[in-house]
Amino acid sequence: MSYQPFDLTGRVVLITGGNGGIGLGMAQGLAQSGAEVCIWGTNAEKNALALETLSAAGPKITAQICDVADEGAVSSAFVKVLKDHGRVDGCFANAGVGGRGTGFDDMTREEWDHIIGVNQTGVFHTFRAAARHMRERAEQGDAFGRLVGTASLAAISGQARGEHYAAAKGGLVSMIKALAVEYARYNVTAHTLLPGWIETEMTQGAFSNPKFVENVSKRIPARRWGSPEDFAAIAIYIMSTASSYHTAETFLIDGGYFVF
Repeated sequence: MSYQPFDLTGRVVLITGGNGGIGLGMAQGLAQSGAEVCIWGTNAEKNALALETLSAAGPKITAQICDVADEGAVSSAFVKVLKDHGRVDGCFANAGVGGRGTGFDDMTREEWDHIIGVNQTGVFHTFRAAARHMRERAEQGDAFGRLVGTASLAAISGQARGEHYAAAKGGLVSMIKALAVEYARYNVTAHTLLPGWIETEMTQGAFSNPKFVENVSKRIPARRWGSPEDFAAIAIYIMSTASSYHTAETFLIDGGYFVF
């Protein structure tokens, strides 16, 4: 039999924030590789559109309304994923929100808590449910799992007027390294994705400024902004058996921006 590590038939992947942008790009690649996919989002219309797009590619696609900052909502939604799909092999914590560009000494506690609540505490809620499920499966002889978080270059560089966002994303990198160590014995790997300048709904404001786009593009050795589709292959690799001995990685997906 030929070696086919990237055939994901039988695998189930949960993607938070999977109804658009990077999350949808990963979902499309995973579905096209044979995985069942469940997406979580807070916008019913976007969920429906994503479901329509993905259903043509994957064997079984579902979508749920879930605010990851709500601990109870995450617990209930995860139970529903297991009811619909029977298991979760990979959990991509991709849901996130950006700041308003508020100066640090003008930032309110409410704005700080909102960014941390979704981008860091929301990941905790999501990964806790997934990690528990993966550990319990492993203890029953079914050891396999992938925990993947979407961070940002803000985690490793200075982002003025984005200290709350940087704190959340930097903390995510450290959290995932710890998870990689704690859950390795259960054949669970954990990774962080650090996107560079990607054309998504979150960066729509910046992308609508031609001068800004031109200036950023000059700083990117690849000479273009990234697209959600650029994240499909890395998601497939991580979910595959080809990545089984690869864990605690921080993947820069930025066209060379950070090292230039």
